[in-house]
Amino acid sequence: MILDIAIVVFLLTVAIVLLLLEIFLLPGITVAGIGGFLFAAGGILYAYSELGVQAGNISLIVSAVVFAVSFFWLLRSNSFNKVALKKEVDSKLISTRDLGIVQGDEGIAVSRLNPMGKIRVKGITVEAKSIDGFVDENTPIVVAGIDASNLLVKIKK
Repeated sequence: MILDIAIVVFLLTVAIVLLLLEIFLLPGITVAGIGGFLFAAGGILYAYSELGVQAGNISLIVSAVVFAVSFFWLLRSNSFNKVALKKEVDSKLISTRDLGIVQGDEGIAVSRLNPMGKIRVKGITVEAKSIDGFVDENTPIVVAGIDASNLLVKIKK
């Protein structure tokens, strides 16, 4: 009888730990979640079959309460602050139109445009797209146009 109770307690403890790991630490459905459900089912079924209906009901209720209390305690505690992502993004996207670069401005290719690469126009280094194909580094360029997200450049003739 003592051994049967110890088996049920062990199975349900492992189930609760695995399920909490699945919820709080492991993304998606993993072996821990599946194992947690299997251990919980095994512990409850073992309690009902070996210890009787009353012991099975007690095991079910106690394990559900322990899981719920553990779950809410972990939610409210600062236990996961060390692994939680807290970085706030405070930068903003600057459009190429906001840089003051207009069609006809001249510059130089900072990197090879293949067909995308870096250019420097008016002292500002930005990404651009070549409409002439490949443009080698340090080649003079001219801004040919600005579309929604790219500067379009061509080789200065």
